[in-house]
Amino acid sequence: MKIWMDAYDHSGNFKVLNLREMAFIHLDIRCLYTLLICTAFGSTLSSNAEIKVNPPQDFEIVDPGYLGYLYLQWQPPVSLDNFNKCTVEYELKYRNVDSESWRTIITKNLLYKDGFDLNKGVEAKIHTLLPRQCTNGSEVQSSWSEATYWISSQGNLDTKIQDMDCVYYNWQYLLCSWKPGMGAHLDSNYSLYYWYEGLDHALECIDYIQAKGKNIGCSFPYLESSDYKDFYICVNGSSESQLIRPSYFIFQLQNIVKPLPPDYLSLTMKNSGVNLKWSIPRGPIPAKCLIYEIEFTEDDTAWVTTTIENEIYVTRTSNESLQLCFLVRSKMNIYCADDGIWSEWSDELCWKGDIWKEILLFFLVPFVLASLFVLVVTCLLLYKQRNLLKMGHVPATLLTQCLDSTNGKLKIEDGPTIPVGQQVHKESTGKEMAFCHSPPLFLLPAGNVAMSL
Repeated sequence: MKIWMDAYDHSGNFKVLNLREMAFIHLDIRCLYTLLICTAFGSTLSSNAEIKVNPPQDFEIVDPGYLGYLYLQWQPPVSLDNFNKCTVEYELKYRNVDSESWRTIITKNLLYKDGFDLNKGVEAKIHTLLPRQCTNGSEVQSSWSEATYWISSQGNLDTKIQDMDCVYYNWQYLLCSWKPGMGAHLDSNYSLYYWYEGLDHALECIDYIQAKGKNIGCSFPYLESSDYKDFYICVNGSSESQLIRPSYFIFQLQNIVKPLPPDYLSLTMKNSGVNLKWSIPRGPIPAKCLIYEIEFTEDDTAWVTTTIENEIYVTRTSNESLQLCFLVRSKMNIYCADDGIWSEWSDELCWKGDIWKEILLFFLVPFVLASLFVLVVTCLLLYKQRNLLKMGHVPATLLTQCLDSTNGKLKIEDGPTIPVGQQVHKESTGKEMAFCHSPPLFLLPAGNVAMSL
């Protein structure tokens, strides 16, 4: 089967084309398009390949003496005359040695400042960036320029201080403490220096905390405008017999604030719940910057919860609860700090149910027991006295008073007065014999023994 197509020849006359001729014409057009695309692309590649830029010059890390706050600085690359109308940018990467990740900054400046842990080395690299509008739509980068910085390592590692601890009490008073290095000699002593942005230079502690004549801490003066800034500390030492390795620290003071504990706690019973309330800790910390932790105890059950308010309503597990107690502590919240230190716990406040019943039982039970004891003893004595009286007749005239309160002697009616403790013999028709001692005795018939009540 043949397929025909109308066309015109070079003379303008009408001509009929077959399928084979049509295929050749289509192939020629595709080749032409491919040739044009390759030419344009090659021209672009050739144009970009010719655009080059050098890395920044004189890249270095400078220590101005701010205990870890370093300057990274450089100069523009050479041969930027062809890019006078372009804004040149720099990509800077930096980190402490052994850190897993780089911090990356894109800047147009020739200086960048940041804080570093000088206990480790610092490494950085930078290259030049040409924006797309200067390079026909593709970004051009230079090679990297690199720099490193290390503090000279003096002294053995075990001469460094141990257990450095800094607390910013109530956002008012900064106190740092440490322990001497395990390898430090007895003549070693330490000094603390600090700096934060706003000070002209690093300052030494002027109020050391000492033990046995050695510095083990520092009580800082009032720190003006030091919040929300890196606070740099260096503790180094001196010894006549060895070198001491310095230690470097970086703090954000708002992250080491320890507030005062809340006070003026109150507990109010409301239906089946309890309303707990306390006062905001005194001092400069705004109320919006605090979070509270409440430890609540109902009889033998205890649980802990948190709130940003200074009041909370708690539902009781039982209306028959005999004791409810709670205490509170405070801390900087996430709206004002990345971290913080919990305050001490407040004094505990308790409520006791049916307290009058407990008080009544506390006093009533011992009273009842004592009364029963007295009653039993009295009954026994009366019973004994009754039995003794049944044993014989005691003449009323024989002994009327056993003890004379005026002279401490016994007086027997119709007989002489004799000292206490002396035996008395009196013959009577009943032949009674009496022994009278203190306390008084009952007189018994002769032959019987006198018994005391």
